[in-house]
Amino acid sequence: MLRPSMLESARKPDWLRAKLPSGPDFLETKKNVDQHKLHTVCQSAQCPNMGECWSRGSATVMILGNVCTRSCTFCAVLSGRPSELDLGEPARVAESIALMNLKHVVITSVARDDLKDGGASVWAATIRATRHRCPNTTIEVLPADFRGEQVHLDTLLDARPDILNHNLETVERLQRPIRKTARYDRSFWVLKHAKSRDFITKTGIMLGIGEQKDEVAQLIRDIAAAQVDILTIGQYLSPSKEHAPIDRWVTPEEFAEWKAFALEVGVKHVESGPLVRSSYRADEQVAKFSLMDRRQRPAR
Repeated sequence: MLRPSMLESARKPDWLRAKLPSGPDFLETKKNVDQHKLHTVCQSAQCPNMGECWSRGSATVMILGNVCTRSCTFCAVLSGRPSELDLGEPARVAESIALMNLKHVVITSVARDDLKDGGASVWAATIRATRHRCPNTTIEVLPADFRGEQVHLDTLLDARPDILNHNLETVERLQRPIRKTARYDRSFWVLKHAKSRDFITKTGIMLGIGEQKDEVAQLIRDIAAAQVDILTIGQYLSPSKEHAPIDRWVTPEEFAEWKAFALEVGVKHVESGPLVRSSYRADEQVAKFSLMDRRQRPAR
């Protein structure tokens, strides 16, 4: 049984106050999500930026259902036995993205270790349907690790997303208690394999979950050594008393220090702040990497 920390019942610092959902653009995005029976990580993971992002007409779509086969102790997504695959999902996702008129979309998924290919075929179908329906929309994908099976990761990469995002979440020492069946080396394998195929790569980490500063520094050095292009750093917020407790509130000043450090050791682009999440303002990162121009390169 996980024990809540003293911070769980304490008042959050002012810098962690997010905007409440409101406004016509937020309501339009919600209507679109509901009508197309889409799952979003914004809702399932209790993202603190949902109000801001949905008000901008931006959402992170979650495919392969909303029940995960893993039970990571930091994550608010439901875990258990998923339902059968919804073969109409790729077309609905593509249509919804078209209706939202997004320039950049982030697509993520639950882990589906119950499926022989980990859901790779649905991933590929969703990417291709979105590319066909929305040729001017750049596509960022945030998949699980496919248990280290290269053939399944390649199925996804062969569909040619524009960015491969895979989160390391925390330092090496905390991988087993926090991420359960995921592994530090396997997550780096995902990022390195995508980089070997000339994809823009991205990862995200949380602070305030029990890590030490020297461990964070080593994690960021490892990320830079793997030539990861984009790094997001945010405050861990415990979804419930049954999840891993918050270890500390990380100040905006410390987030700024980690951003400077990551840039110094070679990460090209860093988003670092208390409310930063993996897909936070992902649309604003696109221009820096000329994603539409990269599409003209031969596939590897």
